[in-house]
Amino acid sequence: MPLVENIDSVLLQAVDIVSSVKLSSDDAAASYSATSLRRVDIENRHLNSVKEFSSLVPNFYQPDYGSRMTSSIYVRGFGSRMDQPVVGMNIDGVPVLNKNSYDFELFDIDRVQVVRGAQSTLFGRNTSGGAINVYTMSPLYFQGKRFTLEYGNANTVRVKASHYGKVGDDFGWSVGLYYNHCDGFFANKETGNNCDGGDNGALRFRAVWRPVYGFTIDNIFTAGYTAEGGWAYRNYDYSIGKLAPVAYNYDCSYKRFTISDGIVMKYSTEKATLSSVTGYCYLDDKMQIDNDFLPLDYFTMGQYQKEHSVTQEFVYDYAVDEFFDIQAGLSGFYKRNNMDAPVNFKEYGIENLILKNANEYYYYLLGDDRELSFKENEFTIDDDFIISGYGAAAYLQGSAEFGGFKVNAGVRADYEHSAMDYYSKSLVHYTTLKGSNDYTPLNTLFKGRNKLNAFEILPSVSVSYGGSWGNVYASARRGFKAGGFNTQLFSDILQNKMIGNLIGNESEIDASSTVYKPETNWCYELGTHISPLDNGNLDISASLFYIDCRNQQLTVFPEGESTGRMMSNAGKSFSCGAELAVRYRYKQFKFDVAFGYTHAEFLEYNRGDKDLAGNILPYAPRETMSANVAYRFPVPKNFANIFVLNVGWNAVGRIYWNEENTLAQNYYDLWSASLVWEKGHFGASLWGKNLLNREYNTFYFRSIKNDFFAQGKPLQLGVSFHVNL
Repeated sequence: MPLVENIDSVLLQAVDIVSSVKLSSDDAAASYSATSLRRVDIENRHLNSVKEFSSLVPNFYQPDYGSRMTSSIYVRGFGSRMDQPVVGMNIDGVPVLNKNSYDFELFDIDRVQVVRGAQSTLFGRNTSGGAINVYTMSPLYFQGKRFTLEYGNANTVRVKASHYGKVGDDFGWSVGLYYNHCDGFFANKETGNNCDGGDNGALRFRAVWRPVYGFTIDNIFTAGYTAEGGWAYRNYDYSIGKLAPVAYNYDCSYKRFTISDGIVMKYSTEKATLSSVTGYCYLDDKMQIDNDFLPLDYFTMGQYQKEHSVTQEFVYDYAVDEFFDIQAGLSGFYKRNNMDAPVNFKEYGIENLILKNANEYYYYLLGDDRELSFKENEFTIDDDFIISGYGAAAYLQGSAEFGGFKVNAGVRADYEHSAMDYYSKSLVHYTTLKGSNDYTPLNTLFKGRNKLNAFEILPSVSVSYGGSWGNVYASARRGFKAGGFNTQLFSDILQNKMIGNLIGNESEIDASSTVYKPETNWCYELGTHISPLDNGNLDISASLFYIDCRNQQLTVFPEGESTGRMMSNAGKSFSCGAELAVRYRYKQFKFDVAFGYTHAEFLEYNRGDKDLAGNILPYAPRETMSANVAYRFPVPKNFANIFVLNVGWNAVGRIYWNEENTLAQNYYDLWSASLVWEKGHFGASLWGKNLLNREYNTFYFRSIKNDFFAQGKPLQLGVSFHVNL
């Protein structure tokens, strides 16, 4: 039987239950940078989502942009606010293809591994910055019941309940439920209600069966639901030089329903392992926002998606002998997304975004008696899309060891095809005569199909030298981030087409700007993992990296009174930096320290109106820092089996909000703490986050000549009770 880690729980076994079919579970022996947080770290420090790993993992930053939908991640200077992520996510080995599903509650999680640097040879698309591998608890290795009840400020309630059972030695099953409610932290001045409250819940069922020796079938089914507000965006008031309160006059909401099912089958012999990973995901989400975020009747926008995706991968690992290993894989995916994105223009928006422009720039030529006006006080631009894609890949990787050296080389051939069918339409009734009630219908239609194909060769090579003290390594890996389509641009396109039709200029509008190309990079890394003390109580990981990026994908907010945003490709950019992670254990203390520094800038980026070469890349922090101290009090056993104090500090350096580098979030730091008591089957915890109630911004954007900022959550305090039977 595995031992119980003394700082975790007297009841729960702290062992590595599940390992990746591709990567080693031993980060200290790897030739890449990785940080793993185990159940003891996640639960004792009350880390509820991967967002809260920001700064705990060097150069990893997942800000809270205002809702669970906007799961943007930045690693080593690169990332994206919308569409394709820079980091892939796998849950029990099953890939998650849509980043809208990345932000979920961590409950009954055995381990989370965050790998930094390109991982595209093994994982393929959208892993140019790394991979997040999440492993849930297995019923084959833990049996019992778990229950947690938590309450915090903003009327925050969390309930978690799960059961793990085993039938014989070869079949285990588990079922878990989770529910969370929060009233929200940010008040909308216009409505008088908090805008960011909501509910979410999840159900997980898992069954693991070993029908014969060496063969395992593992099925993980999860269903989740979210219904929340969000987007507590504040307008910057230049007249007073401060952020105005949140104030918009239409409610914002986000609802998400997900179903995922993964089947992982492994057959192992003495030298070989054959794995099959099959995944199905269904995403049904609905976003509704007041897109001007002002107390004015500009326009609202919806985005309603229904996406099905299927993934399949086969991995074969063969140990030729104790010095040479070969791994090969075949994978494929298919996904189809039906998306509706209606934009509802209100009276103020019609007057200022459409009629004003048309009358000022065109109709004054027709005389004083002419003026464009609409019969409708509001109308809708309907944008309907079918976005589908499929891909196939094959990879081969080999490793050889000799005299303390280990060489690993691999290559992946990756092909994918994606297509977007678009159908945008609007109907308004107009007249160009002042005072006339004789309106003419104006039907505007924009439809077509765009395609995108990509074929990438993704090699990797690493060399390491090691011993019982650890290793040093050097690596070079090529990363790939898929291209896509700018669906949020279609509202602006149809507005321009509408104005063109009104003035008799019905020229064909080019839809090429709705396509953006894949992003690729080369990541070069020099690093080490060492454990210099004989007792193994000190672990140090350090790395230096350089990333050369081509066609970097950037979220661009067009100038003027444009209502949309788009993904654009910059020419060339680079990132370089350093990372350090230290873990030290001394008697009753455990120290964790992490530091990341990134310098990322454009090498070539001419935006048309401005040459931005030499500027710093936006949205990603220059530094990330964290320190955590856990102290286990030596208390009598009749008082507690475990009595642990955790104190955490994390900080983020400067973040530039735009490509011009004229706006930035300066350095800020956050303090957290928890006090955990456990006695027998029962436990309790007091915890707090952002203890000094720091004010800081997590996001910026510009819309209709206004600047908006999203603010980080304020002070949070709570108490939790848990039972393990």
